[in-house]
Amino acid sequence: MSLLSRIRNSESSQPQSLLGRTNLTLAISSFAIVIVSTLALNAFVIIPIAERSADDEAALLVLSAQTWVELPPQARPYFELELAQSHDLIISVAKQSLPPLDRYLPFVQTLVEKLRQRLDIDVQLYDGEDLIWVDVPMADYNLQIGFAPDRRDVQLLYVAIAIATLGAGIVFLTSLLIVRRIARPLVQVGQQAEAFRGLADIEPLPETGPRELVLLARNFNTMADEIALLLANRTTLMAGISHDLRTPLTRMRLALALLPENIDPALAQRFERNLEAMDTLITDALRFAQGTRETAEPVALLAYVSQVLETFDQPIELCSNIDDDLVVNLAPNAFSRVLANLVGNGIKYANTVRVTLSATEVVVLDDGPGIPEAERCSVFQPFYRLEASRNQSTGGSGLGLAVVQQLSAAHGWQIDIKDSYLGGAAFHWCFDDTQAAQE
Repeated sequence: MSLLSRIRNSESSQPQSLLGRTNLTLAISSFAIVIVSTLALNAFVIIPIAERSADDEAALLVLSAQTWVELPPQARPYFELELAQSHDLIISVAKQSLPPLDRYLPFVQTLVEKLRQRLDIDVQLYDGEDLIWVDVPMADYNLQIGFAPDRRDVQLLYVAIAIATLGAGIVFLTSLLIVRRIARPLVQVGQQAEAFRGLADIEPLPETGPRELVLLARNFNTMADEIALLLANRTTLMAGISHDLRTPLTRMRLALALLPENIDPALAQRFERNLEAMDTLITDALRFAQGTRETAEPVALLAYVSQVLETFDQPIELCSNIDDDLVVNLAPNAFSRVLANLVGNGIKYANTVRVTLSATEVVVLDDGPGIPEAERCSVFQPFYRLEASRNQSTGGSGLGLAVVQQLSAAHGWQIDIKDSYLGGAAFHWCFDDTQAAQE
């Protein structure tokens, strides 16, 4: 596997949102901090405290045994009671038959080491029902002293869990607060960029927050205004030029009609075809300019699509799963232009064209040569033709699909090309940004 593939796989396995990625990064770093903190706490706090506590406990056991031996016999019961009540220690003179201690208790093991250092003898531990007993020879007595096994046991696991849990909660809340303050403006920028179609009526981003986000919002607003102005000027210029070309085109048609009869008919037909091609280009430009400025209005979807399809000489099969009275909000002229271009494109290069209609999508299918997957983005470029599969004699200005893409972008529609089950191309045209409502 290449390095690029590994990078792509690692990117795809990461959370997609900024909050998710930030929390993942902070979680990994927090987990490392928890491990280091737990080890440092154990090495510099818990272990020294445990050793000091075990040493104090060993001193208490030895001192208790020494005091018991030095007390008169009649005072020993009171001392034993005081030890039991105040220190949870039980002193027994009688030798008990108990099994050796085979459980691992960290504090008890440390206690045994401290007792061995103080008594300078090998110390044996026994496992009782509730207590752990230790032999403490003192003077002529071989005392057994019992103490609770969990008296000062160190719970390192619980310490680590507590640190990890509380630390994770603090990290999550902190990252949530930070990311929300950063992500909310970025989400607004992303939504505005996705919704921006070059129109001038886009709502500007609020220029508030940290300096970097203010600069980003200000630059985006400036860019949006400049692009909207540029597109508006381009559309106005295109509409003006196209409109002004109508007059010389009409004069040329009139001049062609007034030519003497002895002119070569083939030459006249060539001029006529050129004029028709110019007229098609001008019509496409005017309709495009009008379509980009159009606003949405309620339209009876099924009836409107049927009306557009009836304008073609070739019958177009329409498959619909919507109600007859379904109304959607869309720009009617731009909608009809896109649908007519898609159907007309199929008629040029295929024998059968079929349209399927749903409440949010139109699919135009044909049985033609299809469009290679590598060319499906390029066909939306102006004047781009697939010469390998298209016949130049079929005509066309090369602007049909470019107009489709531009009008779709202007109105927030999505256009995609897939393989058709008829054998050719399938244009999936989604207009789900509109709101449908039953009358």
